[in-house]
Amino acid sequence: MILAGKPENPLIFLVAGEPSGDILGARLMAALRRRLDGQVRFAGVGGNRMAAEGLESLFPMSELSVMGLAEILPRLPHLLKRIRQTADLAERLRPDIFITIDSPDFSFRVARRLKGKGFPLVHYVAPSVWAWRPGRARKLSKFLDHVIALLPFEPPFFEKVGLPCTFVGHPVIEGGADAGDGAAFRKRYGISSQTPVVCVLPGSRIGEIRRHLPIFEETVQRLGYSRPGLVALVVAVEEHADEIFDACKNWPVLTQEISDSSEEKFDAFAAADVALAASGTVSLELAMAGTPAVIAYKMNLITGWIARLLIRVPYVNLINLVLIRPAVPELLLEQCRPRKLTEAVAGLLDDETLRHTQLESAAEALDLLGRNGPSPSERAAEVVMNFLNKPPEGGV
Repeated sequence: MILAGKPENPLIFLVAGEPSGDILGARLMAALRRRLDGQVRFAGVGGNRMAAEGLESLFPMSELSVMGLAEILPRLPHLLKRIRQTADLAERLRPDIFITIDSPDFSFRVARRLKGKGFPLVHYVAPSVWAWRPGRARKLSKFLDHVIALLPFEPPFFEKVGLPCTFVGHPVIEGGADAGDGAAFRKRYGISSQTPVVCVLPGSRIGEIRRHLPIFEETVQRLGYSRPGLVALVVAVEEHADEIFDACKNWPVLTQEISDSSEEKFDAFAAADVALAASGTVSLELAMAGTPAVIAYKMNLITGWIARLLIRVPYVNLINLVLIRPAVPELLLEQCRPRKLTEAVAGLLDDETLRHTQLESAAEALDLLGRNGPSPSERAAEVVMNFLNKPPEGGV
């Protein structure tokens, strides 16, 4: 690994294991470069976005982007090798700070190996100890020096076990979801301002996509019966776009296909009257775009049963979690059925007051998540700078 920059410049070691972490890492690197007038060096593991900010990745980040036991087991020896390589490189380079970004299964295994090696260990994106396995917070306090949290209610869960934690805001705040041009989108595709438009987002993982698509199809069909001309904007993750768009070809309403990697994604959000979305970060993007939404999620019976046993919170949508009230409709598990979804989406399509009330609540939640303040990446950079500016132990 070649380290660009002068040896006397601070060295920051970062590890990201998935695309969302790559985005966070790149924004953090850019914010640190601004604060340090470019006099900084980076090392570690990341993707294309972090590479664009000056990181030469130890190995391709894609090797870490695996989900589920069936996918991990065949690759376990290789993943263990990558854990050792990452920890060994950090120990050899002795960075001024070591930062892991999300991907806890990989990140925490590396960080444990580096406890006591002479540099601070910081984790960016607090694990959801408030939702399940609260004992994880105490375990993390044994080897981490600081946690950077995305949600305002997270710090106390870590601080009560002696692990410092700083809330910096959710990255969706600086993601551009509020910059879409709905009128221009409708004009491009010949959709009149009076035409009802539903944005459909079936999820990002193939299993959830296949569970949701048939349910969402019937929901859209039911909505179309009483709304001639209704348009469904189907937004698909790039990785599974072909399968999603193929499944939507025979939908009984006019559909427009949009890739989530397209510059038109946020225009589509802004053009929609209502969204029907699988639970996930996209719900916050829709809130930023000013698009009322119904949130749905279907699991198989066994996974759903286990989730009921483990999950300790009343909501899954972050807007509802932050506000501690059901501002956005959630239809989960056995409630995720076409009839119920149709009623919820139709209510938002037909009732201006209902739409306005949801958007007011969403705005309240977004402000709590960091909107109208310093960007989350700038706040995260401040946490890092506090470590860089702290004199070493035993120093003056």
